[in-house]
Amino acid sequence: MLAKIKEIEDRYAELESRLSRPEIIRDQKQYQRFAKEHSQLDPIVKTYREHQSIQDEILSNRSLLKDPDPDLRRLAKEEIDKLDTDLEKLEKDLKHLLLPKDPNDEKNLLLEIRAGTGGDEAALFAADLFRMYTRYAELQGWKTDILSQSATGIGGFKEVILLVEGRNAFSRLKYESGVHRVQRVPETETQGRIHTSAVTVAVLPEAEEIDVEVNPEDLRIDVYRSTGHGGQHVNTTDSAVRITHLPTGLVVTCQDEKSQHKNKAKAMKVLRSRLLDLETAEQQSKISEERKTMVGTGDRSERIRTYNFPQGRVTDHRIGLTLYKLEAFLQGEVDMVVDPLTTHYQTLALKAAGDDITK
Repeated sequence: MLAKIKEIEDRYAELESRLSRPEIIRDQKQYQRFAKEHSQLDPIVKTYREHQSIQDEILSNRSLLKDPDPDLRRLAKEEIDKLDTDLEKLEKDLKHLLLPKDPNDEKNLLLEIRAGTGGDEAALFAADLFRMYTRYAELQGWKTDILSQSATGIGGFKEVILLVEGRNAFSRLKYESGVHRVQRVPETETQGRIHTSAVTVAVLPEAEEIDVEVNPEDLRIDVYRSTGHGGQHVNTTDSAVRITHLPTGLVVTCQDEKSQHKNKAKAMKVLRSRLLDLETAEQQSKISEERKTMVGTGDRSERIRTYNFPQGRVTDHRIGLTLYKLEAFLQGEVDMVVDPLTTHYQTLALKAAGDDITK
């Protein structure tokens, strides 16, 4: 671990030197790139230097343990005990800081919510989850924009795709991917029976053009007239867009905007993010085969959470957490599960990477 930190400290010093050069300051793109890397290394270097300083203090106090004055020896022993505790905490902090960073953590995200088994009830719950995540985004100060939606006539969604823009948005919500199960009595149920429905959530990092290169020759773009809910408000122009990525077979449609150009731009945003997700999944699969471990896969076929309305509870099955705060959770107080989930997966990542870090 110390060898890795020494490399980081050397790179940190090199970046400080470069950032002070006039030619770098004039080149804003290069300056921002170096400044970003310097900022990322800063907490590691500062923690390491504090670690080194405490080690020096411990050595200094140990020399006092042989002093003939018993009071001085006692004070030195007490100080060493305190410093040992501080040193242990700093070592844990360093291990966390040295974990491989998810390159997508700082990205915006695309949130795809789809009704699964359960018909109208599943579509209604998809709308509930859409409102929950939208409210959570508002509480975080993030911006949201609907990229695509397929609504039902009773206020539900067959599918809705939401762009969420904000600081650490993907990092906070990346573990929400999976099957969300709801247990409740539908309004149409006359005998009070509890029905079980399912909604699938996919959280994808927003892909920029530099992240995914899409060859125009690999695309088939169809345009057609869009329709509103129930076939009403038919457009008189071919503004709806359907893009097919021929190599993968991925199909994206968008008809929410009146402009064909805007619909195409939104559809391309969704397509790039799905292609990036596909590429990431393939990489994770290879890593899994090599290391026989997978942390936080976000597998959309995995049942991750149950929302039980009669009991007012929400249960996350991955960490065995049950909270009887369903109403508050659906109002956007998602952090009560997001925080424990993040801690859980960080712990797993530390365990999986522990051997590498300590070498």
